[in-house]
Amino acid sequence: MAKRGIDFMGKRNIFFIVSAALVVIAVAALLLKGLTLGIEFQGGTVMTLARAEGVDTEVVRDALQAAGVPDAANAVIQPTDDGGFIVRTAESDTAKAQDAFAQILAELDLPDQDVNVTTIGPGWGANVTDAAVLALIVSLVAILAYVSIRFEYKMSVTAVLALFHDALIVLGIYALAGLEVTPNTVAAVLTILGYSLYDTIVVFHRIKENATGLSKRSFMDMTNDSINEMLMRWVNTGLVQIVPVIALLLFGGETLRDFAFAMAIGLIAGAYSSIGLASPLYAVWKEREPKFQALKKKYEAQQAK
Repeated sequence: MAKRGIDFMGKRNIFFIVSAALVVIAVAALLLKGLTLGIEFQGGTVMTLARAEGVDTEVVRDALQAAGVPDAANAVIQPTDDGGFIVRTAESDTAKAQDAFAQILAELDLPDQDVNVTTIGPGWGANVTDAAVLALIVSLVAILAYVSIRFEYKMSVTAVLALFHDALIVLGIYALAGLEVTPNTVAAVLTILGYSLYDTIVVFHRIKENATGLSKRSFMDMTNDSINEMLMRWVNTGLVQIVPVIALLLFGGETLRDFAFAMAIGLIAGAYSSIGLASPLYAVWKEREPKFQALKKKYEAQQAK
């Protein structure tokens, strides 16, 4: 049977090289720069300064230092859409943080405003970190178990490798850009695992159907045909997923923008990995089985005639 559509399997080595390069860059960024964890994970204080027109981030940082805020040089100062600032510092004492807030207002000569200070202790942050790691581990184990039972273990292993690929790309971009990792980011990564797995399972299901009674083409060619058969569904699903996320990214405000950014990167990575990584890896692994090696030789002999 002749190949039809795009030759994904013929380009699999290109996909593997691209994925390997992205993973290496992501791992290097995580090791060299590390993640910027929000106060929810390491404890600290968030101060919201309103009506700060005409003030830039360096002026705010100087005010933090003048107020005696610990580690002011490394404080995260983020402008808001309404002309104010969100300031994240390492101070974990509520009383000291509120005093610092009042001093900062005086230093910047800003109008009086309600004290808007949120303080989180390091113990609570450690609990959040532990819960996030546990949620990730449980999710991956559950995925391995489900796919192994529903399909086979080779599919589960390649699916989880694709999930690691997607999560590493998201975290690597956060590390490279110095973006702060918040609970919204963790929620987005866990959500991405579900979307990415869905894309992969859709293709795997078609491969499993087409592999039944396979005799007139190699496993690699059958996998390529399976991807092409699901291509329009893959495109439509991807568009339906990404459009609302882009809307959140553009119009969702500060609270939702962090979640939407991580989701957008993850959805793109997941859509790619389902056809560029998980399926080719599975096909390469599966075609090494004796019966499919024999089928490949038989098919190549027929093609040579």
